[in-house]
Amino acid sequence: MPPNVAAASGFDVLCHALESFTAIPYDRRSPRPAGPGQRPTYQGANPISDFWSLKALELTGNYITRAYKDPSDKEARAQMVLAATFAGIGFGNAGCHLPHGMSYTVSGLAHKRLNFKLPGYPQDHTLVPHGISVVMNAPAVFRFTASANPARHRTCAKVLNSKKADGAKDADIGHVLVEDAIIPLMKELGVPNGLKALGYKDEDIPDLVEGTLPQHRVTKLSPRPVGREELTQLFQNSMLILFCVSVCLGLANIA
Repeated sequence: MPPNVAAASGFDVLCHALESFTAIPYDRRSPRPAGPGQRPTYQGANPISDFWSLKALELTGNYITRAYKDPSDKEARAQMVLAATFAGIGFGNAGCHLPHGMSYTVSGLAHKRLNFKLPGYPQDHTLVPHGISVVMNAPAVFRFTASANPARHRTCAKVLNSKKADGAKDADIGHVLVEDAIIPLMKELGVPNGLKALGYKDEDIPDLVEGTLPQHRVTKLSPRPVGREELTQLFQNSMLILFCVSVCLGLANIA
């Protein structure tokens, strides 16, 4: 794969693992099914998915940059294939949540609104690769969801080699995960700086929200409930990624 394809694929793996590990736990979903056989395929975080998701996260944190920078690095490429497999086992059981739920409309509306082409992909038509559309939303989402389960977000930051995770307060752990683990990888792999870098404008946010609202298969797995107001703010905070943290704090006061 060309470097940008490896980056997009790798960030999809990263978000598969992060989302399934931080999804609402299976025993907190309601209404509770009558028995295990009635649980939906995407049932929320559970002990089996946790194991595979964390291993996928560890491999991705250690090898995604190498796989991006050197296509001939067979060890790194092989470990990312393994990470993709492990993450698939994890999210195939637990499910993903908001970064994926928001991504579908980011990619879908692109064909009508944008003229975005990423080197390494076909250049004859607009395309926002899936992994790029997912990771665009990840920083805003994980700042938002961290308060629902700071311990799980802290674990993710530590597995991704954050040096600040151990000493951070629970109230700050979402920012630590984003600023000390996720964004450094995005910068190193040259990811576009938010939805505006893809070509979206603030006036596109209502349509992005409308496209996300029906994605209950994944949005209902968010550890914090979301509606129109929360999604509007999340898309607003995804317009630019590498901005002052204070811009994102508006979501802290949304119930």
